[in-house]
Amino acid sequence: MSTAIAPVENLSATELDQLCINTIRTLSIDAVQQANSGHPGTPMALAPLVYTIWNRVLRFDPQDPIWP
Repeated sequence: MSTAIAPVENLSATELDQLCINTIRTLSIDAVQQANSGHPGTPMALAPLVYTIWNRVLRFDPQDPIWP
């Protein structure tokens, strides 16, 4: 069985959203592990919420990252 992930260019919008959410989850697990403290359950559960807020509510301009 192959577990290879398709190139990002070939992913549907839903698949890309899920990949981003899973990446947030993985990074939160790594952060808790590196801190040697805490519990990864909450950040893993809130990953979809954070992703949605970041993409649909917050405004971020990479050309002007200090813009409020």
